[in-house]
Amino acid sequence: MPGNEENTPRVNNEITSSKVLLIDENGVKVGETNTIEAIRMAQEQSLDLVEVAPMAQPPVCRIMDYGKYRYQLQKKEKDARKKQKVQALKEIKMRPKIDDHDFDFKTKAVRTFLKDGHRVKVSVFFRGREMSFQDRGEDVLNRVIAECEDVGKCEGKPMLEGRYMRILLTPQTVSTSSAPVQKQAQKTKGEE
Repeated sequence: MPGNEENTPRVNNEITSSKVLLIDENGVKVGETNTIEAIRMAQEQSLDLVEVAPMAQPPVCRIMDYGKYRYQLQKKEKDARKKQKVQALKEIKMRPKIDDHDFDFKTKAVRTFLKDGHRVKVSVFFRGREMSFQDRGEDVLNRVIAECEDVGKCEGKPMLEGRYMRILLTPQTVSTSSAPVQKQAQKTKGEE
C-alpha cells in the first residue's frame, strides 16, 4: 500500500479527513470539497486523489495519476544519485626507511588518487626502535606533500597517532588555480 510507508502521501480511501481542499488535474483550485465527492471525481477521470499537504486545515488534495507521479519522483532521485560525486578515502602506508623506488611508486599512486578526486591518507608506520626516529617519518611525509603539491593540498601537519604518523591530502580544484595564471599570461603577451 502506498500510504503505509513513511513520507509517502495518502491516496484515495487512505485519506481520513472528512473535507479536503481540492485541486483538479490541471492545477486549478476547486475549493473545499467532501472527501468522498473528491474521490468520486478522481475515479470518474481514471485518476487518483493524492494528499499533497496533510498538515493544512483542511488537507490539500490533488487529482493526479499517482503511479506516474511516483515514477517521476524515482527518476529524479536516480538522476540526482548519478550526478553525485563520490569521494572515497584512500590510504597509502609507508615506512620511515622506505627505499627511493618504493617511495616513487607509492607517491605515483597518491597522485593518481588525487587526480581522480579522492582524498588520500598517507601513513608512516613505526616498529620498535623506529619510534625514537620520528623525524625520519616526518621527512617522508613532507617529501610526499612536496611531490603532490600540484595535484593536492595537505590538511594540517603530520600528526602522530600511536605508532602511525599521518597526513590527509585532498584534491585541488584545478580550474580556480590555473585561471588567474592564464589571464596573467595573456596580459603580458598583449603588452609586448
